[in-house]
Order: sequence, then structure tokens, then C-alpha cells
Amino acid sequence: MPGIDACLQEAMDLPGARGAAVVDWTSGLALGTAGESPNGDHEATAAETAELARAAAEYPAFAPDAPGGGVAGGADDGLPADKGSAADKRPSAEGRSGPAGSDAPDGPPVEDLILTTRTGYHILCFVETTFDSSVFLHLWLDRDTGNLALARLRLRQLAARLVLA
Repeated sequence: MPGIDACLQEAMDLPGARGAAVVDWTSGLALGTAGESPNGDHEATAAETAELARAAAEYPAFAPDAPGGGVAGGADDGLPADKGSAADKRPSAEGRSGPAGSDAPDGPPVEDLILTTRTGYHILCFVETTFDSSVFLHLWLDRDTGNLALARLRLRQLAARLVLA
């Protein structure tokens, strides 16, 4: 099971990888970075991508099948959908199952995000842990030389094996 540095190195070994980071989306801080940053500043990129991750994890429009319509505000937590802190809204690896009677897996309602630009792809893959995780992997992939499908699958595998210590 790789740590942050080994995980980032494996991500950078993917064809077309330009940059990678492990980011805490609650604080917007990069826990580790490798390669280039789209704007030349890894910390600024981490803060900007954390905004995307928070929006995807917190807003019910991106996870309509989650209990209560989103990560927070479900019928099981007693909070209205618009109340609570960002910490209350983090995806959790435990206690998050699909709607009653469904076979939906536990875990965050959003698995990953793909943002397409004219020159590349940004893949944000949420990391599930045994505690309330607010971490995701960010991979910046060149559009001409990268393979989006392969990168998405490998990033998901890396996220599953990542050891945060």
C-alpha cells in the first residue's frame, strides 16, 4: 500500500500525466504534489480544486440518490440540508448507503470528477478511508498524449490503496 509520495509517483507514471496532488478538500491544502501545476503554484491549484470537490460532495444536484439528496442533511443525521459545518458534510466511508432498499454501495455519493479543458483533463478522485476522509487525488492529464479512461481507472486503484499516515 503506497503512501502519498509513492502514490503521486505512480500517478505521474501514467501516459500524459503533467501534475498530481493529494489534497484535503476541507482546508484546500496540498498534502503532497508532483510534476507541474496548471497555474505554476501547487498550493493555489490545491485550493481551487478543493472548491470543486466541496461543491460536488455537498450539493444535492451532484448526488441526488444520496439519503436526503446529498452528503449532509440526510434523514439519518437530523440536520436540515442547508445546516451544519463543512466538516459535517464530508463524505464518509461508513454509514453512507444508497436509498432504502437499494444495493448501492457505501461511501461518498461522488466517486470522481472529470473537468475537460482545451488542452487537458483534470481528474479528482475521492479517497475513501475508515475515518471521515476529506482527501482526494488530483491528476492533471495532457489531452493529446494522455488516456482519460486508463488514467481514471488507475487513479481509482491508487485511491483505494493509498495509505494516509
